[in-house]
Amino acid sequence: QVQLVESGGGLVQAGGSLRLACAASGRTFNSYTMGWFRQAPGKEREFVALITWNAGRTDYAGSVKGRFTISRDNAKNTVSLQMNSLKPEDTAVYYCAATRATVLLTSRNMYEYWGQGTQVTVSS
Repeated sequence: QVQLVESGGGLVQAGGSLRLACAASGRTFNSYTMGWFRQAPGKEREFVALITWNAGRTDYAGSVKGRFTISRDNAKNTVSLQMNSLKPEDTAVYYCAATRATVLLTSRNMYEYWGQGTQVTVSS
């Protein structure tokens, strides 16, 4: 069982930065691939970024590549998402998720555990 709690959301102007954090409980955190997803009003939840258990692989949605950076600290059971050059279209609720799957890691259906989400609003 893994419990996830996100923090760091807020209101920022376009071009600004935010850093999201996800704190995980459970002794086996370092065996999970961690992902960030987001959901805007009226839209489906979409993949943003992922990082494998040993940070050997990271992956990003095309819309955020070069602007967002995912990282993790297994000693502290945390995963972070640094978001730079934010755009109004980045406005959404951002969710942290965990999976032990080894394939289809950009699919939300592969993730077993989810946080409650944190709101990010980017004003123009």
